[in-house]
Amino acid sequence: MTPISFFVPGNPKGLKRHRSTKTGIHYDPSAGDKKDFLGKAMANRPDEPILGPVCLQLTCVFARPKCHYRTGRNAHLLKETAPYWYTSTPDADNVLKFVGDALNGIFWKDDRQVIPLPVYRVYGKTPGIQIHLREPTPFDVQSAMLSLEP
Repeated sequence: MTPISFFVPGNPKGLKRHRSTKTGIHYDPSAGDKKDFLGKAMANRPDEPILGPVCLQLTCVFARPKCHYRTGRNAHLLKETAPYWYTSTPDADNVLKFVGDALNGIFWKDDRQVIPLPVYRVYGKTPGIQIHLREPTPFDVQSAMLSLEP
């Protein structure tokens, strides 16, 4: 598998829980967002869905709030106290589930194949999600085995 890396612009979103109406109808409140996300990612899809294990790493970039910047003529400069890491909602695992569901069946055959790598959440100028797909390496196996040792 050739590694695939691309950026999907837009505010990162987490997967919303499925809902049920009083009449028993089940629906996915994230369906529209997943469709939009997939539409933006389609230009980077592989010719055929990946069949083996695939490592998925995400870097979620969130827009900085106005309070991170100075005021007056220095309004374009960040405050020294402005954080680098994003620690609010959506949670990293919900973003991972959202991306996994949105790309399922197109980028890989089934999301059971996905080996999640770290999901980074940072502040940046252009909101979106940087996606890296690659085959697992022997280093990935060693890292997984080391985490099992006491």
